[in-house]
Amino acid sequence: MKKLLLLCILLFLSSCFLFQEKGIDYKVINNSSYTITNVKISTSEHLDSVTYDSIAPNESREGFLSMKNNKSDGSYMLSYTKADGNIVAEEAGYYTNGSALDDWIRFEVTNDTTRITFGKFPN
Repeated sequence: MKKLLLLCILLFLSSCFLFQEKGIDYKVINNSSYTITNVKISTSEHLDSVTYDSIAPNESREGFLSMKNNKSDGSYMLSYTKADGNIVAEEAGYYTNGSALDDWIRFEVTNDTTRITFGKFPN
């Protein structure tokens, strides 16, 4: 009876991971002195994306980028338009077989560069 109970508990816990959606949490922080427009976060497969019309200086946006349709290896992409009309396209990171290797990605836009960091959530 104890073995059956233990088996049921293990099946329940493992099923929680089966229903977890594939993807990565993201945050875009605008630490520049200008508003960025036409902001788009996607993967290199371009299957799903998240867009924002604009992000003002000292503001941020965060959410979840779904990767449920991704099947191959690729990277993450951020594109946006600067105040002078120049389009910036950044590509960084890596995912494999359509699954993220990290839990989150952070894009920090400054006047002259975009800093990109990745990480894992603490257990």
